Amino acid sequence: MNHIAFLCIAASYLVGAIPFGLVISRSSNVDIRKSGSCNIGATNVTRLLGKKMGILTLLLDITKGFLPMYLAAFVIGDVPERNLVIALCGAATVIGHMYPVYLGFKGGKGVATGLGVFLYLAPLTVLFSLGIFIAAVGLSGFVSLGSLVASAAIPLWLYLLAEPSWKILVASFISCMIWFKHAPNIKRLLSGTEKSWKKK
Repeated sequence: MNHIAFLCIAASYLVGAIPFGLVISRSSNVDIRKSGSCNIGATNVTRLLGKKMGILTLLLDITKGFLPMYLAAFVIGDVPERNLVIALCGAATVIGHMYPVYLGFKGGKGVATGLGVFLYLAPLTVLFSLGIFIAAVGLSGFVSLGSLVASAAIPLWLYLLAEPSWKILVASFISCMIWFKHAPNIKRLLSGTEKSWKKK
């Protein structure tokens, strides 16, 4: 890979590391890292600051997942390593959100940023998994469960749609990372102590 490719990957990480939830919450004098679930993502922002702030955080986190891949594809052009660079940019963006250099490598769980990556890879799979997410959250009341099931389904949808192997690989990596970051939630789900969205 040339220096432009490495710059794209590094820039993707730095963009992914921008903690939009924390930036947005600053205007409300609420440190979301010390309240609610202490997570910097849209779910905790919504709980603490309301739906409007939560939706704004969600949209910004999705955008920072999609945009680096889109721009990288435009910048690097038609080169042999094109797919590899795009895949690494997507992975770097999610890693940036999960382990942001700006916050001492303590970040979010990557669901919304991963959604942005999946939107670039194959928008149709996002629609399928969104249905699964809504059903899981609606039936269980647990956003974490919906996120886990929906993210796990993405690589399967890509496979069933006969998408290229590089897309399946990057989606599988991101899904595994999302599950890894949700380890505490999984333990609470199994023990019955996870917070339900239905219970305020």
